[in-house]
Amino acid sequence: MNARTPVGLLLAVLALSACQQRALLPASNAAPLLPPAVAYEAHEAAGGRVPPGGTLRNPHQGDPAVAANGALLFTTMNCDGCHGPDASGSVGPNLAVRRWRYGGADAEVYMSIFYGRPKGMPAFGGALGEEGVWTLVTYIRSLPKVDNLATESWEKP
Repeated sequence: MNARTPVGLLLAVLALSACQQRALLPASNAAPLLPPAVAYEAHEAAGGRVPPGGTLRNPHQGDPAVAANGALLFTTMNCDGCHGPDASGSVGPNLAVRRWRYGGADAEVYMSIFYGRPKGMPAFGGALGEEGVWTLVTYIRSLPKVDNLATESWEKP
């Protein structure tokens, strides 16, 4: 055995391990992990040209078991700290009234939770991922709708 054999063997092992590590990395043409933008009527289009929007669909729409898990997740993630017990409202809005500033379709509620909103709604997409956010959306959409809302007039009598 000559002195070059251990060096050659070491180089071969290093080359193979580099190939294996490279295989674990995502391909450069792989689809992004982030959801696409959602098109909805509240978007303002510059020049009258609406940008293309993707379609997000709730994979758990109407599933009572997922909604029950969403209720637990709602409490675990301290959503009730702002939105109150049973999402009935507190510092954050009552989620059962279905008055949605940023749109009320499942995909729009998903985007609000995933990316957050200005003035108080944190982005939970990084902490919960797609599945966790859809679980919360399913829970929120399962809440019984409040039809008779007490409102306060800001006009003087």
